[in-house]
Amino acid sequence: MESVTLAAPGGELSIWALFWQAGWVVKLVMIGLLAASVWTWAIIIDKLIAYGRMRTALNRFEKTFWSGQSLEELYRNLSERKTTGMGSIFVAAMREWKKSFEKGARSPIGLQTRIDKAMDLALVREMDRLESRLGFLASIGSSAPFIGLFGTVVGIMTSFQAIAGSKSTNLAVVAPGIAEALLATAIGLLAAIPAVIAYNKLSSDAAKLGGRMEGFADEFSTILSRQIDEKVAAKAA
Repeated sequence: MESVTLAAPGGELSIWALFWQAGWVVKLVMIGLLAASVWTWAIIIDKLIAYGRMRTALNRFEKTFWSGQSLEELYRNLSERKTTGMGSIFVAAMREWKKSFEKGARSPIGLQTRIDKAMDLALVREMDRLESRLGFLASIGSSAPFIGLFGTVVGIMTSFQAIAGSKSTNLAVVAPGIAEALLATAIGLLAAIPAVIAYNKLSSDAAKLGGRMEGFADEFSTILSRQIDEKVAAKAA
């Protein structure tokens, strides 16, 4: 059972001292929340960098795609390296286009359906990559305050037990134990607040990037549909 003690009256009330004076349950809660906070900031920084790179890649691809370069040449250039964002969607659609015509596709509707499905799958993969680990931020944002509160409750219970044992209600005796307990709640909020703000911001950014990619997929589907109609008309002539 955890020992029930109180900090010495007038003892040091620095954060470091309060941490070491806390019981082992409260210490574990604090360490867990601090680790979650560090991991939260690592995710935030990583996502901000990744989203910035994705915006740059989308802008670069759009500029190249609408520059008038032939689809075949663009496909050859992109298929030789790892692609992301709109590039992945474009390569997936062109790969299905080429495979279907190499095998002698006969149904324009079937070809259009397969191309749309290939682009949808590529879009889902890109969105999964953008949204990966955002769930952790949501979990920390919603649970960290309650985990910190749990540490606070345990700490205050321990303090009250020590107060009963010492038969003293002097503020100098009570304050250090209460401060130790409240430190757990403070660390919980320290982890939760950035996580909530970052989750809302990053989710919005991911949705905007996804909207751009989805818009490109729709436009490219229209372009390919027009070319399919032209090929069918040429064969029928």
